[in-house]
Amino acid sequence: MAVVKVRKWRRFGLVAASVALAAGAPAIAQAPPPSAAPIHGVPALPEDAKGIPLRAGAPIGAPEQWESFGGQTIVRNVTAPSLTPVLPDPAKATGAAVIVAPGGGFLMLSMDNEGYPVARWLADHGVAAFVLKYRTRETPRVPQAFVASMGDLMRVATTGKGMQITMPPEALADAQAAVRMVRARAKEWGVDPNRVGFLGFSAGAMTALSVGLSEDKAARPDFIAPIYGPLTALPVPPDAPPMFLAVALDDPLMARGKSIELIDSWRAAKRPVEAHLYARGGHGFGMLGKRPASRMWIDEFYAWMSDSGWLKPKS
Repeated sequence: MAVVKVRKWRRFGLVAASVALAAGAPAIAQAPPPSAAPIHGVPALPEDAKGIPLRAGAPIGAPEQWESFGGQTIVRNVTAPSLTPVLPDPAKATGAAVIVAPGGGFLMLSMDNEGYPVARWLADHGVAAFVLKYRTRETPRVPQAFVASMGDLMRVATTGKGMQITMPPEALADAQAAVRMVRARAKEWGVDPNRVGFLGFSAGAMTALSVGLSEDKAARPDFIAPIYGPLTALPVPPDAPPMFLAVALDDPLMARGKSIELIDSWRAAKRPVEAHLYARGGHGFGMLGKRPASRMWIDEFYAWMSDSGWLKPKS
């Protein structure tokens, strides 16, 4: 029988994992001995019951899996994308909207660290939030095999030989559908269709950049916020959305030993950009980061929204 052990390792918005087989197989990731934290199935989060389908028709393939992974709730094998509104009290609503895309290497979505808690924080501050459950790549149904696949992915990604993580086209299609839906139902949800942002973490940050730079201008958000996403240079058009960026410089996936040319790409296009480069914080600090500085990213994002005029109607 396989014994699954998980240690907290902030990669892809959640944890890296090692698998120790009863037969004595070596661990997937080289690390201190992990504490036992079995993976087990859990019900979907209550908020997800309010999710609105982004694709018509029945979901394709096996149903998605909600699991407790390292003490946090994840969902994987997502085939039916949805958008879940988390709306503010009308008395303090600003009219601004932000779509929230959790990370997880396109293999899972980190719902606790980068999903609903982010949305609730924004709603508490008057911003209508919408959690995007976008389609993920297929992963093994058996938890132990899934942990092994995550360990393999992270081991390759941290070698310094390139991310080797590509965004599936379904993720971009779901992001574009989410932007269109928020704008189409803006009156119903009390938001300004011209103040719709897109906030993403890790793989979700890659999605934020892709939807922000897509050729489909009708599905582009008005501003984007990639949090610990890739920092390599990109071709930025002169009408690219303003960008807020936050990353820790000790992030082994996105920043440590890598360029930060993405900032220069926005500046060269003469587009607004604000970047917060924390000395420490690693990858995946989200809402549960332990470093005081990087934990302030959401306050600084809100301050940037205010300073940029996104929290009040345009004249």
